[in-house]
Amino acid sequence: MRYHTPTTFEDAAQLAAQAKGLTRFLAGGTDVLVQMRAGMVQPDDLIDLKKIAGVSEITATDDGGWRIGVAVPGIALGAHEGLCADWPGVVEGMELVGSTQIQGRATLTGNLCNGSPAADSVPGLVAAGASVEITGPGGTRTVPVEEIPVSPGKTALKAGELISAILLPPRGQNAGDAYLRFIPRTEMDIAVVGSAVSLRLDGDTVTEARVALGAVAPTVKLVPEAAEAIIGTTLDEAALEALAKAASAACSPIDDKRGTVAFRTEVAGVLTKRAALIAKARAKGDTA
Repeated sequence: MRYHTPTTFEDAAQLAAQAKGLTRFLAGGTDVLVQMRAGMVQPDDLIDLKKIAGVSEITATDDGGWRIGVAVPGIALGAHEGLCADWPGVVEGMELVGSTQIQGRATLTGNLCNGSPAADSVPGLVAAGASVEITGPGGTRTVPVEEIPVSPGKTALKAGELISAILLPPRGQNAGDAYLRFIPRTEMDIAVVGSAVSLRLDGDTVTEARVALGAVAPTVKLVPEAAEAIIGTTLDEAALEALAKAASAACSPIDDKRGTVAFRTEVAGVLTKRAALIAKARAKGDTA
């Protein structure tokens, strides 16, 4: 195995583009190192990104949004007051990934690139309207997060490309988000269903919304129909029921030992209603 420590994303992309065998990038390492020790993956080239400037930083952007480095661990997200104030749903999704020890290493970017339909951090990013900056041999491009996963374990990244930052938009006023999941245990488990809602209010009326579901389809899924069900409403009971119905209708889950199709479909609606109410409360200033 060849181990590389590039100092720029451009160099990392060139290394990946020139590699002939299996290539893996190392940021947090909570996926790739475990896979290597288990013998599941044996890279020919391992490209460590931690020597690149800015990869461990969370910075405010000029438009009032946030730029999150690819090696920022989950524990750093939860400790960042500004990010937690703007996007608590994004932070709480990442904080559900693994144990305290894992939180010291695991990253948003790694959770996204792992390609799991049940990734806890991804629905919150999708609901937030987050995007990723991608660096490759042909330069840099920006892509919405929901376009990155294409199937379980697979992403839309092309040969030689890697994510160089996660970008969150400005939060603005009278807005809130939330992420909820169902698991059989109380912690450290894989989501059977996950739901994230981000919305904006004018008074009590929802004027903007995005809804994303996890673990109920081959990829984390943006559900425009669920957002449309609550835009223009005050999240009254009829709107919440329409929201739940739209969320459930968007599900195409599998049957397995952790949950049936019917169970996952119903729970998706229930969680989405609850997440919407939490997001609304946060938009009105309740930070609990």
